[in-house]
This record gives sequence, structure tokens and C-alpha cells, in this order.
Amino acid sequence: MANMKVSHGLEIPKTSKRYGYLYEKAFTRENIYDAYLDARKGKRSKIGTYLFEKNLAQNLDSLYEQLMDNTYHPSQYREFIVYEPKRRVIQAPHFRDLVVQHAIYRVIYNIFNCTFIDTSFACRKNGGTHKASDYTQQEMRKYSGDSYFVKLDIRKFFYSIDRDVLKSLFEKKIKDKRFINLMMVFADANTSDKGIPIGNLLSQLYSLVYLNELDHFVKRELKIKSYVRYVDDFVLIGLTLKQAKEAKYLCEKFVQEKLHVELSHWTIQKIHKGINFVGYRTWKSAKFVRKHTLYKFKKSVVKKKVDSIVSIIGHAKGTKTLSYFKRILQALMPDYKNLIPNRSVKCLNM
Repeated sequence: MANMKVSHGLEIPKTSKRYGYLYEKAFTRENIYDAYLDARKGKRSKIGTYLFEKNLAQNLDSLYEQLMDNTYHPSQYREFIVYEPKRRVIQAPHFRDLVVQHAIYRVIYNIFNCTFIDTSFACRKNGGTHKASDYTQQEMRKYSGDSYFVKLDIRKFFYSIDRDVLKSLFEKKIKDKRFINLMMVFADANTSDKGIPIGNLLSQLYSLVYLNELDHFVKRELKIKSYVRYVDDFVLIGLTLKQAKEAKYLCEKFVQEKLHVELSHWTIQKIHKGINFVGYRTWKSAKFVRKHTLYKFKKSVVKKKVDSIVSIIGHAKGTKTLSYFKRILQALMPDYKNLIPNRSVKCLNM
């Protein structure tokens, strides 16, 4: 993973402990244009993308000039609320600001990605919930069902990130102060003295950088062999009860003292009880989606919401829940084979 070439980022030679001149590297005309191409993926139909592209050359030139003469300032976020899987305030940047974020992302992704452990799966190339879930089950199978696991998460993680701590983590790898200052502009949630915006492209990477400290503590100091993290949810597998209790205490102490955040929910149980993680209920022999997803699927079938049905089937790939989904479709949407894509039909028959 450390040497993996990431197609959406610039190649950074890994010869120096700290990197300088990143502002100049990020904001060339060429990289700004490539960042614009990245930013518009999946957003060509959005009004913000259309307005930016309507005067593309002028907007790119204006962005470049503002970045060069230090007059660039992001516009105020557009805020809205989502309720799945829980209530969250999303702060969406304007398209021109998304272009700048992509320009930064293209430069810093490889710098930080090579420091991440292999089993941090969120917001990374070749990552995702399926990979995190598969790895969790793989590790469960290495141990007796009477061994223990510890599952932990951070309370209100994105809202609780200490921006001073975050900046200090950036400074460990980057010595370009002007560049760090602009990075930190996109870390300001404009709501309190803590937290970073939910909805920012860069927030996803910033969250990885923040909890990377925890990952290395668990692996290097606690010497946990089977460990997996997805955003702020993390699991330590294959422990005795005494080890599990000690690991929970030490992780809690570490995040409080070093990262200034608090643990929220936590679970210590035997492996044979199953692990509820990244949207799946996982045992050694089988996986199922969570009960809330079952309810959501049935509701989508009743309302014939095809996009939602397809998405949930994709989420359930490789689980024992697919046979239940198939029965629901046969009972409530008997013509489902004519309504959903063939790939989803094949998935149901796997």
C-alpha cells in the first residue's frame, strides 16, 4: 500500500521527511485544470458545474490569479441536513472551491497515504466497506469463538476534531506554511473552535490523517495483530478478556490525551457473538446486513424506488441477506427482473 500509485494524485518522491514548495506544485495552471476535471466527475448535471464550465477559461484563469496573489477566499458553504444513517449537517462547497480542494488533494494524498496502515479502509483507493468487512471476517476466523474483540468509536468525530492538533499533524510532513494555511482554511467549520466540515473532499483525508496516530499506537504500542478501522469506528480482534479491557482503557486514554476526542459506544464480546461493523453483522461463517437496512429495502420495494433497491443489493453483495431480498422482490415486485439492472439480478442469484 505504501508504494501504490494513485491515479488521482501527483507523484511525490518519497525522499524527504517533510515536503516544501507544495503551494507552487498544487497551483500550476496544469494541476488546476486537472483538478477541475476531477471535481466535475459525477457532477456534470449540477448547476454549479454548468455555471463554472460556461466560462471555463475565464474561471480557471481567475482562480489561478487569485491563488497566485493570495486573494483567494472560499465562498460560504451551502448547508443542508441529512438523516441517514443519522442526523448530520452537511457543508457543501461551491464548485470553484471544490476545484481548489482537488488541487490540494492531488498533491497531499500520496504524501499521507504512504503513512497509513493497510487496514484503514475509509476514503482510500482500493478501500471501502466491503473490503473492511471482508478483512474483519478473515481475522475473526483466525481465532477461537471464545476469544474477544473490542469495538470502539469516537463521539461526534468530525465535530470534535481539534484543529490545532490537526495542523500539527500536517506540519510533521509539510514545511510549506502558506500551503498549510490554505489547507486549514478548508478545515474551518465556521461553527465552533473545534470540528471540520462534513461534506468536504479534504475532510475525508483530514480524518484519516487525524486517526492515523491512533492506528500506529494500536499496532506499534499495543501490538495488536488484528485491527481494522473505518473512519471513526475501529475493532481489535483476537484478545483475552483481560487484554480487551486493557486495550479499551489505553485507547480511550490515548485519544483523550493526544487527540482531544472522546470514545462513544464501545463493545467487548466474544467473537462467536458476531461483530456489528461497517453496516454488516458478521460471524465467522456468514454475514448479514443490519436490521435497519432490511427495513429500508422493504420500504424501497413497496415504493418501487429502483435506485435505492439497486444500491442496497450492492451493499448486501456477499451476504446471506440476498436470499431474503429476493423473496421480498418476488412477493412485492414480481416483475423486478424487468425493472432493475441485470447486474443486480445476478447478484441476487449468487
